[in-house]
Amino acid sequence: MRKLCSTCGTLYPTWYSSNDCFICNEERQYVPEEGQIWTTQEELSSTHKNKLISINHRLFEIAIEPKFAIGQRAFLVLSESGNVLWDCVPLLDEETIRFISSKGGLSAIAFSHPHYYSNMNDWAKVFDCPIYIHQADEQYIMDKSEYIHLWEGEEIPLWDDLKLVNIGGHFEGSSVLLISEPSKKGVILCGDTMYLSPSKNHFALMYSYPNRMPLPISEIKRIKQRLDTLDFNSVYGFYSYQNVIGTAKEILEASVKRYLR
Repeated sequence: MRKLCSTCGTLYPTWYSSNDCFICNEERQYVPEEGQIWTTQEELSSTHKNKLISINHRLFEIAIEPKFAIGQRAFLVLSESGNVLWDCVPLLDEETIRFISSKGGLSAIAFSHPHYYSNMNDWAKVFDCPIYIHQADEQYIMDKSEYIHLWEGEEIPLWDDLKLVNIGGHFEGSSVLLISEPSKKGVILCGDTMYLSPSKNHFALMYSYPNRMPLPISEIKRIKQRLDTLDFNSVYGFYSYQNVIGTAKEILEASVKRYLR
């Protein structure tokens, strides 16, 4: 039986015998006060389901209800030459499979960072598609498979207007997915490479968000230079409220300026 971490949502292969979650015990995550808690995909499927929400004509949100583990959302990005799943949620149910299949299936799965790898190989197997992970984060892959494609460097174009860009910061391999539509100035799917405040007036760039561990000033400056090269004005983060349409770059620039001041 494969174990599923109830805190971060990482699925471990059958050979993994430790009672500790490697991801939660890393300094950017945490183990709850009550200790490590495990579940299984079968148990999760009996109490939870995926909710699919249309954001626009080419972007759909996938989130588990009720909230489980970190509570992130994944995105289904529709594209003429092939659809992409951005990040994962730990539950893959039949309704989700039917919905994605009706939209043309998946041509790739790509990630912002290791906290959302979850059950990525199950998604890849069902849709017979590659998984794109930045090589800098290879050590955090708990279940390696033939589906995983490690990419290097600062960016890699996929097809049409889709491009993966390495930003760093939260993890060395932290990345974003850049899309040119539906915003004419570009859209970024960022996971928590950038973290939008509930007020939607500030972005945080941190080494660890739950543990409130900041990045050094030099890294913030490097990330800003990296983001300055990208054309975007809209951002969709990893929680459902983290949507900024039209003013994302201005908010990011103001947030970084405030931090550096």
